[in-house]
Amino acid sequence: MIEFPNAKINLGLNILRKRTDGYHDIESCFYPVGWKDALEIIPSANFTFASSGIEIPESSSGNLCTQAFDLIKQDHQIDEVSIHLHKNIPIGAGLGGGSADCAFTFQILNKLFQLQLTDQQLEEYASSLGSDCPFFIKNTPVIASGTGTTLTPISLDLLLYYIVLVFPGIHISTAEAYSGIKPDSNQTSLKQIVSEKPVEQWKNYLKNDFEASLFPKYPILKNIKERFYESGAVYASMTGSGSAVYGLYREATENPFKDYKSFCGFL
Repeated sequence: MIEFPNAKINLGLNILRKRTDGYHDIESCFYPVGWKDALEIIPSANFTFASSGIEIPESSSGNLCTQAFDLIKQDHQIDEVSIHLHKNIPIGAGLGGGSADCAFTFQILNKLFQLQLTDQQLEEYASSLGSDCPFFIKNTPVIASGTGTTLTPISLDLLLYYIVLVFPGIHISTAEAYSGIKPDSNQTSLKQIVSEKPVEQWKNYLKNDFEASLFPKYPILKNIKERFYESGAVYASMTGSGSAVYGLYREATENPFKDYKSFCGFL
């Protein structure tokens, strides 16, 4: 069985407070986009995991697809499988590619072995492996709160806009991104902004808190965002904890990033 795990972008990202468990409470709008990996899982006499495309740094035993299989196998009598992941979504880019691979693994196993797990059960499995993972079970726009696992559906459609994604080849770990954060719980409700403000006004209200500390450290990220606006984007932002940056356009335009090797065009 083959599926194509997709990326997501963050429309705004507020870091509200640090929790007693060491994590942070956030507020963000997760929106699915069409940059995709390819994931194949088939029954096998022995478990194997292989990957192609972008190199995955961790060992197969640490891969989220492998962890998802092990978690399901603890609770259900299923056969061994062979997993092949073709990695196309950049790693450490804030696009949620690894989380998508994890969630899609749960979904494929559910279908392949007819486990009849509900979306809620799959989300519970996914949340145990990563904050972004549960989002990709239903894969529809949501407001994410808490550590990112509390998901509230939101009516939001960007089909009238062209989404351009640029990945400058910089890997930013979650730990590095959070090291420069100053939480602020007194922020305008992100849900209110994306629900009530026109997209053309988002640049005045909608922000990603990680930009404040990461742009001075990686000036190229700020330069990319500025180039988006110079080329006619109505809104531009870094996604997640970076380093991918995206822009929303009302109309298709000539690629303003031809000099970037790592680029994903209009979606």
